[in-house]
Amino acid sequence: MSSDARPDLLSMTPTDLRGALAAHFSGRGQPRYRTGQVERWLYERLAASTDEMTDLPEAERTALGRAFRIAEPVAQTVQRSADGTVKHLWRLEDGALVESVLIPTSRRLTLCISSQAGCAMGCTFCATGWGGFDRQLTAGEIVGQYRASRRWADENGYGAISNIVYMGMGEPLANRKAVMPSLTILNEGYEVGARRITVSTVGVVPGILELAARPEQFRLALSLHAPETELRRQLVPLEKRHALPELMEALEAFDAAGGKRITFEYTMIRGVNDDPALIARLAELARRVQAFVNLIPFNPIPYRDWRPSTPERIAHFARELEEMGVSVAVRETRGRDIDAACGQLRGHTLVQVARASGDPAPDPVPADFA
Repeated sequence: MSSDARPDLLSMTPTDLRGALAAHFSGRGQPRYRTGQVERWLYERLAASTDEMTDLPEAERTALGRAFRIAEPVAQTVQRSADGTVKHLWRLEDGALVESVLIPTSRRLTLCISSQAGCAMGCTFCATGWGGFDRQLTAGEIVGQYRASRRWADENGYGAISNIVYMGMGEPLANRKAVMPSLTILNEGYEVGARRITVSTVGVVPGILELAARPEQFRLALSLHAPETELRRQLVPLEKRHALPELMEALEAFDAAGGKRITFEYTMIRGVNDDPALIARLAELARRVQAFVNLIPFNPIPYRDWRPSTPERIAHFARELEEMGVSVAVRETRGRDIDAACGQLRGHTLVQVARASGDPAPDPVPADFA
């Protein structure tokens, strides 16, 4: 975390921001419209510092900068894939590293953002845990990835970001203190529609219920990866704490809230979770909460010799699920030439730093969040 004691404007919800700015300008004898000026600079023009707010008098820009900070991440590495996918490795104020990915298609530009520096969930198929867990991100550090990515996309001809997915590094619902306000900031401040924002989770039940209770129709993606408890606990350690029966009850509550689509993410790993005997159970769970199923070819990671399921096996899963009344898609593998899978770029960077310093490479971290 930053040692800078000034409040971060990016971490404030629009309501809190207006209150803080109103109090600041009132104390300086400034007119009330100054608050609206700063809001426009933050939400519409994506100002990275108070010095950019040129319709404020110079003295007010200086005073504002002394009272508050705008804590945007700095790009340490930018990688662009042959398919147009772009990964940013961002350095935060304290040196922590997080990743975001821009994924362009013919119809949309999706931004995948991180909610933690690393991850403590310990999922056996994921590269993020291999890089270790550092700390929780603040709401401003989450929002900052959106702002910096949006600015980069504008400057490089990628157009407007249409969708945001909390599917980068970390377990979003293990960082609800920051993720929940960040959702409000993106939705109300930057006017990203709630239905265009998806929060991913490996199954943090209290977080699912909290999200279900919100009035906005944010989407939910469950990293399922196995439709049976015993198999799932081998892949997702959190299954030991929130097993499938409890998890499905939470998903039913989320579904009952109305208009909040659920997606099941199912990484296809050869010989691990791609037995055709699992298809019927997967379909049963999906139909129970009207879930859409994403079948994802496994993306190889440094410490596992697993391989993705064959295209034929993945196609078989998709056909069978459709015949059982489940909406399904096979996710196209994107950005493999730039380590676009979650945590790969950060993990490789940490290994390089460790080797240069003579320290051992980071190990996976066991789950300890709920």
